[in-house]
Amino acid sequence: ETNTLPFHPFENQQGDILRVEKEHQVLKEQLREAEEKFEQSQSRSLEEITALEELLKKSIEETEVSQNELDWFHQDSETQMKKWQQEKKENRENLKALKGTVKKQSDTNERYLKTIDDKEKQYNACLNTFLETSNKFANEKGKLEELIKKSQDDSQECEKRAVKAEVSVLQTWKETEIWKLKGTIAKAEGNLRMLKAWSSSASAAPVLKSQIDSWEIFISNVKKQLEKVEAEYEEKIEQVKNGARNCLSKVEIVDFPWP
Repeated sequence: ETNTLPFHPFENQQGDILRVEKEHQVLKEQLREAEEKFEQSQSRSLEEITALEELLKKSIEETEVSQNELDWFHQDSETQMKKWQQEKKENRENLKALKGTVKKQSDTNERYLKTIDDKEKQYNACLNTFLETSNKFANEKGKLEELIKKSQDDSQECEKRAVKAEVSVLQTWKETEIWKLKGTIAKAEGNLRMLKAWSSSASAAPVLKSQIDSWEIFISNVKKQLEKVEAEYEEKIEQVKNGARNCLSKVEIVDFPWP
């Protein structure tokens, strides 16, 4: 009536049914896990069986290939054996022929040895003569090398003096041309200053403007000529210092007409 007494015949004591249900649930869970493990094990077993079958198939194929290779090897061995026997027979015949050749070569070698002795005596005589001549030439070579060294030193000294002289000439030409051009610029600038002074008069300004422009253009051209001459002479001087030849020539000067 109060559900506190065992439920016969299913319970001997209170809670047996609940305990059995719990045990049943536990057993079901264990059964499920066992089934999963069995399925996983069965899957792995199938994979391993498949792999083993593939391996077995491959082994059978390799065995067949090996058997074929073994058959080929036997055939090749028989062929090589026949070939070797033929070569052995040929070698015996060649050996017999070579023995005869060796005998002839031995006789020839004895004749050559005698000839070599005679040639060696001649060689020693020639060698002694060569050594005497070589010593003589070595002494003469030493003297010639000393003369060559002295000539090279003299040549280098002459070359230095020549370079110095060429640089001096180019420097003189440069200074001369620069002095002329600067003198021309100074005269032109003096004339220009006088024209500008005269042009301060309103009546003379229009008449002298064209002349002032001409003198300014003339002075600009001469200054450019001065820069060009100085740069080209400096370039020639550097070329001479660096070992260049055929640089001893004057720079071309443009003679601008005076306005």
